[in-house]
Amino acid sequence: METKPTFEQAQLHLRVYEERRDDRLRKARDWYFQNYWPESFEDSMRIAAPGTEGGTNFMMVISYWEQACALLNYGLLHEDLFFETSGEFFGVFERIRAGLQQGRDMWNNQYFLVHMENAAKRFEAWSEKRSPGQIATMREFMSQMSKQRSKQTAA
Repeated sequence: METKPTFEQAQLHLRVYEERRDDRLRKARDWYFQNYWPESFEDSMRIAAPGTEGGTNFMMVISYWEQACALLNYGLLHEDLFFETSGEFFGVFERIRAGLQQGRDMWNNQYFLVHMENAAKRFEAWSEKRSPGQIATMREFMSQMSKQRSKQTAA
């Protein structure tokens, strides 16, 4: 986007950020980034099983970012401003990407997390244009963190 955010977009952006500060959501986000390291869909179901605290945390995080990305996809949020300041959603999406289709098939819902997926595709292109190699570097870093986490868990 070559335009500045409107006042309304900036206000909504601040509201989206404000929601991230909610104590319960903050705890869920902390849990997600510390504990959610699936290597498969089966891992995801084990780590964040429905009806468990992990499952609740997982759903809070992904539903928050799905809603924020829906606002973005419908043009209610300014894309450049969102991408410049809200890259966390991409890290969340990267951890679910591998098992997403299997989850969609299992629940017979091909639209599950479609807003986050569409925003992630645009974010990846946006990032590569602005900072070539950033996404590959981030993915490598996340891979190393996942391997380190696996070693710690196995020990």
